[in-house]
Amino acid sequence: MDPILLVRNLSVAFDDELIIKGVDFALEKGDNLAVIGPNGAGKTILLRALMGAVPYSGTIAWAKGTHIGYVPQKIDADRHLPITMRNLLNAKARVLALPDADIKRAVNAANLTKNILETPVGHLSGGQFQRALIAFALLGRPEVILLDEPTASIDKPGEIQIYELIHGLQDEYGMTVVLVSHDLSFVNRYANKVLCLNKIGVCFGSPEEALTPEVLDKLYGGPHKYYRHLHSNGATKRSA
Repeated sequence: MDPILLVRNLSVAFDDELIIKGVDFALEKGDNLAVIGPNGAGKTILLRALMGAVPYSGTIAWAKGTHIGYVPQKIDADRHLPITMRNLLNAKARVLALPDADIKRAVNAANLTKNILETPVGHLSGGQFQRALIAFALLGRPEVILLDEPTASIDKPGEIQIYELIHGLQDEYGMTVVLVSHDLSFVNRYANKVLCLNKIGVCFGSPEEALTPEVLDKLYGGPHKYYRHLHSNGATKRSA
């Protein structure tokens, strides 16, 4: 099977400062890739490069006809701005000339209630707003969704709901997911591939194979504790 994404020798630099150097990986359709690494490792820049939003050298080759949805880490919304998520979804649908059925599909997929749709975006909770951004990204029926730390400003219960939502989208629509995360328990529970990034590609592979204590020490500069979720029986194991 041809990969949906092939990345070879990817490098990004701004004003002669190297942000990412020589990164290589490939994804098949339906993969769930977690991108992990310390602050300043280039994770957000990687997503922007994958969308073609920043100049880069090397190869980023998407399968022909691939449509990409993007969920940013955070958008600051003016609490006094009388714009609702329904307004934003309708506006994007008009620009893309999408039927109302596509809006309904995105709303249902992200579990948006009428209250969330009709509340000014500046008054939505962190979890509500993140789900709304996922619905916004789903318009146009992308095969791939890129998410930049989608639970960064959400409490633990909301974080679990967002992860389950993303996992459900992958199961229902066969989407390919690329998700930046600091939560290694998420990596082991949901991702089937992991890219360890600290300007260079420190590791790439399945979480079980790639996330060794030695790799994590190299990635984070010291011991890094996390929880490993075992898929077979739901047990949880602490690793160092």
